[in-house]
Amino acid sequence: MRYIKAETILPVDLVKEIQKYVQGGYIYIPSEAEKRKRWGENSGTRAYIQCRNEEIFMKYRSGYKIKELSEEFFLSVESIKKIIYSKK
Repeated sequence: MRYIKAETILPVDLVKEIQKYVQGGYIYIPSEAEKRKRWGENSGTRAYIQCRNEEIFMKYRSGYKIKELSEEFFLSVESIKKIIYSKK
């Protein structure tokens, strides 16, 4: 990405309006076509974690203890609690 002086491509009135918010700094203006995906959507990690968390919650509801889930899924007790309490 290269930097372009705002005065060379934007109307003067618009530059003055932007300067009310940012003076002498850099701002990033994404293209309209740029639709960023959320973390883990490209790799499938987000879906995997959602599925795993659902499994943890279902096992907890069926009687598994938090300590057992922690050992089974290799997560801390606190992480298991966060998953369970966020699903309630």
